[in-house]
Amino acid sequence: MSDHIRDTLAAIPIDELRRRAAIVDEITGIAPVAVETAERFAWNDGGGQSTVWYFTPDKRALLLTFDHETDLNLFAEGTYADQESLYRGVPEDLVRLVRNRPENYESLNLTDPDTAETIHYAGGVFWFDGEQWRPAEGFLAYCAREDLDPYAESGFTYCLANYRLDGEFTPEAIVEERATSNRYENEAARAAALTSIREIFARHR
Repeated sequence: MSDHIRDTLAAIPIDELRRRAAIVDEITGIAPVAVETAERFAWNDGGGQSTVWYFTPDKRALLLTFDHETDLNLFAEGTYADQESLYRGVPEDLVRLVRNRPENYESLNLTDPDTAETIHYAGGVFWFDGEQWRPAEGFLAYCAREDLDPYAESGFTYCLANYRLDGEFTPEAIVEERATSNRYENEAARAAALTSIREIFARHR
C-alpha cells in the first residue's frame, strides 16, 4: 500500500468515506446516482478535474480521479485500450459500473473502435476490497511504462482535498477554507453558506 493511500483513505472507515462523499456531492450540487446496486457520488471543480466514488452494498468501493492537465488525460491523448488497461486488476463487477454507461460531466466515454464498447475515462483508479484500499494494477503498470508519477499525474491530492481526509470535516472547516479562497463576497454570504452546509451535514448523520 502506498503512503498516499495509507495516510488518507485507509485511515478513515468506509462508512465515513461514503458519508463525506455524499456530503461533498450535495454541496457541489451533483445528484447521487444508482448504478446497478451501487451508489455513485461525485465532485468536480468546473474546470476539468473530478472525483467519482462508487460504493457497493457489500462495503466495497471504486474511486476514480481525473486531472485534465496531466499525461493521464487519456480522453485527450490516449485510446480505449489504454484507458481500459488502467482498470486491470479491479474486480469485473466494479469495472462494470463504468462500462457501457451513459456519459456525464465527470465521466465521458472512450469507445472501442472494433466493438463499440465504451468505458468511462479516469486518470487514477483505486478500489477497496472490503478491508484494504489499493491502486489498480493496470493503473500502476501504465504509469511505470510511461514513467509517470501515479499520484501526481492522477490529481490524487487535489481531487480528494474537498473530503478533508487529513483534517477536520465539519461545516465550519469547509466554510473557513472556502473563505480563504475568497468564495464569499461578504460576511452575510459566508453566514448563509454555513447555514446551508450545516443543513446538508444534518441530512447525512
